[in-house]
Amino acid sequence: MRILRVAAILAAGVLACSTSTSTVAAQSACADLGGAVGADGTCTVHKANGTYTFDMTFPNDYPDQQALTAYLTQTRDGFVNVSGMPGSWNLPYELDASGTGYRSGSPTGGTQSVVLTMWQNVGGVHPQTWYKSFNWDLGEKAPITFDTLFKPGTRPLDVIYPAVEQYLQKQQGLIDGIPPSVGLDPAKYQNFALTDDSLLFFFGQGELFGESAGPVEASVPRATVAALLA
Repeated sequence: MRILRVAAILAAGVLACSTSTSTVAAQSACADLGGAVGADGTCTVHKANGTYTFDMTFPNDYPDQQALTAYLTQTRDGFVNVSGMPGSWNLPYELDASGTGYRSGSPTGGTQSVVLTMWQNVGGVHPQTWYKSFNWDLGEKAPITFDTLFKPGTRPLDVIYPAVEQYLQKQQGLIDGIPPSVGLDPAKYQNFALTDDSLLFFFGQGELFGESAGPVEASVPRATVAALLA
């Protein structure tokens, strides 16, 4: 079943970012997924048949709607392809994508984020959960990645790794800690969001601990990393 999940994720491919922010473009993007925008500005998508069902919700006001929708479209297409593969069993398969929005700073010079919680069941005993985040610099009108989030030449993980470990020890009773080979790996911290008070990190199943531990979220006080932020 892990192979099936990997096949679905790989179908997402490499995404290109767009800076289009017009309302018409955003509405078209939601419509392209077969969704509708509600009164609260959330795009909702639902489709079901004999082999699969998928549900998606995400904020319709994220500035880079094209990148967000491209990921959802390609992930959906990969999932649908997997559900139609010969030998698929325990149908219908399920895919849920739930997007949460975050903001920091001023409306014109701060940041805006969307974190997608992806839940998928492709016939295995245990469903899988992973995350995909999108972050935008409203002042620069450009995407924010883990590399561009911090000042050049700094070593943010020297601060973030122990802060995440401390948070998980306090909030979730983590006993054994996070091995340095994992805790100091930048690849583990690619899904994040910014608020005025915190830098939030999201870890899918198997990223920090065994898959049986499920997904993990951690909050680092923004003051802890303030001197490192670009």
